[in-house]
Amino acid sequence: MGDWPRIKSTILDSVGDTPMIWLRHVGAERGARIALKLEAMNPGGSIKDRIAVALIRDAEQSGRLLPGGTIVEATAGNTGIALAMAAAVLGYRALFVVPNKMSPDKIAILKAYGAEVQVVPDLPREDPDNYQNIAQRLAENLVGGCYMGQFERQANPKAHYASTGPEIWRDANGQLRAVVAGAGTGGTITGIGQYLKSQDPNVLVIGADPEGSILSGGSYHAFKIEGMGEDYYPETLDRSVVDRWIPISDQVAFAMARRLAREEGLLVGGSTGAIVAAAKIVANELASDELVVALAPDTGRNYLSNIFTTEKGG
Repeated sequence: MGDWPRIKSTILDSVGDTPMIWLRHVGAERGARIALKLEAMNPGGSIKDRIAVALIRDAEQSGRLLPGGTIVEATAGNTGIALAMAAAVLGYRALFVVPNKMSPDKIAILKAYGAEVQVVPDLPREDPDNYQNIAQRLAENLVGGCYMGQFERQANPKAHYASTGPEIWRDANGQLRAVVAGAGTGGTITGIGQYLKSQDPNVLVIGADPEGSILSGGSYHAFKIEGMGEDYYPETLDRSVVDRWIPISDQVAFAMARRLAREEGLLVGGSTGAIVAAAKIVANELASDELVVALAPDTGRNYLSNIFTTEKGG
């Protein structure tokens, strides 16, 4: 047998170490420069690849997930895609419950990995038929079923503390003024924020949030941005680590996503559009020699049918 040390054992070994890209045209009008951490470069196309194996290993170690079992999760799509990819490699079945505002592109990707998908109405968290509650019931009633719990399990933020945060700090050469991220489960902004503040307590952690989400302090109403914003506070969100929340409308987020594709060559989703819009607000308030890092959670290929086929974004 030959020696090929640079060949990965499985697709899961290629998760992480994503690049940061300067925004040259869609940056702030003044003040700090903005760099985008391009999580679409993960093999499953999103930042959620980072937590999939962590959630599975956590479930295995606790005895909740046994060999040949079924991974069950409530997802807006990206965590499901990441778990479906990992399930294919590790030999598990996968069943996902998704809200009906989720793009058909993501549903098609889940099925392409061999996953089963149930689409349900997008109802409030306290409703028994909310997608999270349905997924938990399915897991409890399915022999070998295991609810992964991205909204509850600390394996989620710990994965970002161990990987995403250190990568940002390394690539910024420790010269970082602010980081801007969204929050759905809250695991990303929590893990990144905790790590960066452990390195420099003065780093600003900014949450971009859809208008209509309660995380930024408003009253809840429906919004179209996927994968971020909530009508309750997930257990995986450490609110104390976030210095400021900035609400962004669907219209602004989707318009920014289209600009990033057309002016920067970066095909990203609506959540990235919201995050970059918030990053511009922050950067305009800072000095020209400072750096703002914005997270780009996923690829625009997940939203071709509801963001990029109409100027109104669906």
